[in-house]
Amino acid sequence: MPEIAQTAYEMISGMTPVLQPGLFVFITTKNPALVTSLSSEAISTFKEEEGLSMLIPVELAKKSKLNVDAPMRFITLNVFSSLEGVGLTAAVSAALGENGIACNMVAAFHHDHVFVPSKLCDQAMEVLLALQSQADQYAKPNG
Repeated sequence: MPEIAQTAYEMISGMTPVLQPGLFVFITTKNPALVTSLSSEAISTFKEEEGLSMLIPVELAKKSKLNVDAPMRFITLNVFSSLEGVGLTAAVSAALGENGIACNMVAAFHHDHVFVPSKLCDQAMEVLLALQSQADQYAKPNG
């Protein structure tokens, strides 16, 4: 097995997925007033050509009269994942996809975060824990 693949198994094996509290929605806007009023409470932002994408709490979106039809929960993958690491995001999104769970991956400096439909968060946690367990057998050297 190539060393890069082994590194991916080690990251997946060492991850501890943690379901975070709260419901969030993805929104996008070019409206400067809306950006100003929402950005301080956004948990993530990304500037795109079409506008500023933000992840904000559902309550804030409702208060701002924004669409809340697709509430998300997020799972933090508590594992050191280098910004140069290969394979963690692909393995997580593939495992969730194989189980019919849409996901949006957000990589931050310290951790990767997985946003899943709120109704499927428990199932997503089960999938991630199973993935971690399966990777564990490949990450440990044969002894």
